[in-house]
Amino acid sequence: MMQDALTLYKLIVLFMLDKVAFPMTKAQVCDFIQEKEYTNFFTIQQVISELTDTELISAKSIRNRTQLCITEEGKETLRFFENRISEGIKSDIENYFSEKELELRNEVSVQGDYYKSTSGEYEAHLLAKDRGITLVEITLSVPAKEIAASICDNWQKKNQAIYQYLAEQLF
Repeated sequence: MMQDALTLYKLIVLFMLDKVAFPMTKAQVCDFIQEKEYTNFFTIQQVISELTDTELISAKSIRNRTQLCITEEGKETLRFFENRISEGIKSDIENYFSEKELELRNEVSVQGDYYKSTSGEYEAHLLAKDRGITLVEITLSVPAKEIAASICDNWQKKNQAIYQYLAEQLF
């Protein structure tokens, strides 16, 4: 019985990732599944790990977020077994996306990461995308890791205002 439940959870994750045209964060997937009380945090972590290990999904870590995407193998697997997901669960997922798609997309479309450069400085790499198109990409060199981290955090909060300012000044 437990294996059947794990299979269902895997199919739910694949279905979710297949329904969107952008990566979802691990937290977004977990929040939905826990909000619907399908399973607990530890089980969904195991499910995501197993899907990644079998290359049915890909995972990319950016700072403190892990972005998930369905792979071609995952899409093929979903096509074979999608009928094992109840219409009620599919409806829950589709309703969730119709209510929160813009919010979910915005959360993964704005990225900020930093790293130590060869010169010993830290570089904050900031990116904003919309539907896969890069709107703005900025790299700032700063002397300290804490400053780079702060820049990345502020980019998450202020990216729209910064983009608007740049557009006004440059156009």
